[in-house]
Amino acid sequence: MIRGISAKNITESVSNLCILANCDIAGDVEKCLKGVLKEESSSLAKDVMSQILKNIDIARKKRIPVCQDTGVALVFVELGQDARIRGGNLCEAINEGVRQGYEKGFLRKSIVRDPFSRENTRDNTPAVIHTDVVKGNKVKITVMPKGAGTENMSSLAMLLPSAGREEVKKFVVEKIKEAGANPCPPLLVGIGIGGTFDSVAVLAKKALLRPLSSSNASRFYAGMEKELLKEINHLRIGPQGFGGKFTALAVHINAAPCHIATLPVAVDINCHAIRHRSAVL
Repeated sequence: MIRGISAKNITESVSNLCILANCDIAGDVEKCLKGVLKEESSSLAKDVMSQILKNIDIARKKRIPVCQDTGVALVFVELGQDARIRGGNLCEAINEGVRQGYEKGFLRKSIVRDPFSRENTRDNTPAVIHTDVVKGNKVKITVMPKGAGTENMSSLAMLLPSAGREEVKKFVVEKIKEAGANPCPPLLVGIGIGGTFDSVAVLAKKALLRPLSSSNASRFYAGMEKELLKEINHLRIGPQGFGGKFTALAVHINAAPCHIATLPVAVDINCHAIRHRSAVL
C-alpha cells in the first residue's frame, strides 16, 4: 500500500537529528566508554576517559556540540519502495533539514563550495546522501556528522586477491598505527571488504552504523573482527593517544561480492563519540 510522507516532515526530522547526533551521544556508546574507564589500568588513560565522559555529560545537559568539529552531514536513507515523498524533493528536503539544524543548533558550518577556492557554503550543505530502496512504505533516516580528524585518517586499497586475509589485516592495523592520536581514540573502526573502488568505502562507512555490541553474522568475519580489535589494542595508542589498553572500542566489517581479480579494502574510522542518530517516518 502506497503511503505518503511529506517533505516538510523529512526536513524537520533531519534538522532534529543533526542537533541530537552532535549534542547527545547515544546511551550504548556512553556505556561502552564507561566500561573502558573501569577496565583501564593506566592512570593517565583513566584520567583522559574521565574527561571524555565529563565532556559528553556537559554537551547533553547544555545542548552544545560534544566536539567543535560538527562535521560533514552524512545522511543514510532507507526508502521504502511503497513510500511516496509529497510536497517536495527528497534530497532538497534533506539539505533544507541540514541547513536548519546547523543554524538552529549553533553547529559549526564546515563545508566549502570548491576544494580549491575554499569558499564556505555557510550552512553546512550539501549533505552527502546515500539512499537504499527497501521493502515497505516507511523512510528511515540516519544522520552521521563526520569530522575531518577521522575522515582524514580513512584509507582505501585495491589489493590483489593473492593478498588474502593476513595482508588485509596488516593493511588495517598499519593504517590505525599511522593515524595515531589524530582521530581521537578510542576508536570505532569500520572496514569494507569487496565490492568496487567506489562501493567499498560506503561499506566501511555503513559498518560504523552497526550497534557497538554487534558482530558480523558470518563466523569468518566475526572472528576477523575480534582478531583485529586485539591487534589494534596491542598498539597501545590508548585514549587520545596517551597510551593504555584501549585504542579501539570495536571493529566492524562489512563484506560484499567483488570481481575475480580484485580485493578492495577500505578503512573508515570514527572517534570515541560515534555520532549518529536515526528516525523512522
